[in-house]
Amino acid sequence: MASILTLPTPLLLSKPSHPLLFPRILSSPPLRRGSAVGDPALPFRLRGVRRKASALPTRRSRGRRCCGEPRSCPSTPSPWFPSLSSENFDFDDETKLLKNQVGSAAAYLQTGLFFGKRYLVLLAASALVITWLNLSNDVYDFDTGADRDKKESVVNIIGSRTVTQIAAYICLALGFMGIVWAFAEARDTRFLLLITYAIICGYVYQCPPFRLSYQGLGEPLCFAAFGPFATTAFYFSNSSKNLLSGTGLLPLTRTVLSASVLVGLTTTLILFCSHFHQVVRIGTEAGSRIVKFGVTSLYVLLLVFGLSKALPSTCVFLCALTAPMGKLVADFVEQNHNDNIKIFMAKYYCVRLHAIFGAALAFGLFLGRRGITG
Repeated sequence: MASILTLPTPLLLSKPSHPLLFPRILSSPPLRRGSAVGDPALPFRLRGVRRKASALPTRRSRGRRCCGEPRSCPSTPSPWFPSLSSENFDFDDETKLLKNQVGSAAAYLQTGLFFGKRYLVLLAASALVITWLNLSNDVYDFDTGADRDKKESVVNIIGSRTVTQIAAYICLALGFMGIVWAFAEARDTRFLLLITYAIICGYVYQCPPFRLSYQGLGEPLCFAAFGPFATTAFYFSNSSKNLLSGTGLLPLTRTVLSASVLVGLTTTLILFCSHFHQVVRIGTEAGSRIVKFGVTSLYVLLLVFGLSKALPSTCVFLCALTAPMGKLVADFVEQNHNDNIKIFMAKYYCVRLHAIFGAALAFGLFLGRRGITG
């Protein structure tokens, strides 16, 4: 495989409080008018995240119980709401979608073929595997006591560690069934091996006895899992059976490797910024420089891959149009790295960058096949 660029983030995190790549959103009621921490310049959901638990209940909420909390506002969404809110849905959906989308687009550039049913099955399987990651992370954090006061923890919501763990295993089993079905269709062992490696990265990230996330290894594992492993695996899933020669296997190309590196970088930026408030060993100022380095590296690599013809010029042109979003991410983190309230939004800016950059990359690969090369 080609060499892989990883962000220089060894031992940056003290302890991530969220599952791999998919941090849930703490949906809190809005602050009352006149609150010292309310900032009208900030989005609604952000203004409420720092509301103190000791704050007096409003007149409407006094004496009522909501979500098991006697002083919660009745307008507070259900504990299930955080996993269904628009920000969290975009975060999960785009990250699941883009590695499949970019891998399939790279295969289309190579062969001109697209297998819609296989794409949808793998998308569902990916969602199930990620659900397993989230649920199992809640189980293990419950065991360590990290989620003792976390309202949106599924274990706390359901009230049963065993049920949550069983549900996690069911999701993993169903997801792996979809993966095996796709393997039976593609007949490419490389697909099965790479997707298994990606799942193993998720396991050692959060599950005992490894829990490498506690060692600050979340970013390298994230890069490998969602970049070279998963994106390339979805590319290989588009191999096709040939009645005359047996099975037509896709070649490993510079194009898919280059695309997977870019997808891995944008996904890793999401993880790093979602845990930015936990950067304690190097300091937030150094952390902001790492984010700036990561964003700069993304576009430098895009240019290098374009000049070396690893990516079609359509990819370079379309992805370059996302540079203002990349600059917004770097500038926002640089200006607010010391503000524990505002920095909360950094991960959502990274999600937007990941979404539009990945969509531009996939569309550029599609146009490259159509002969529109600039």
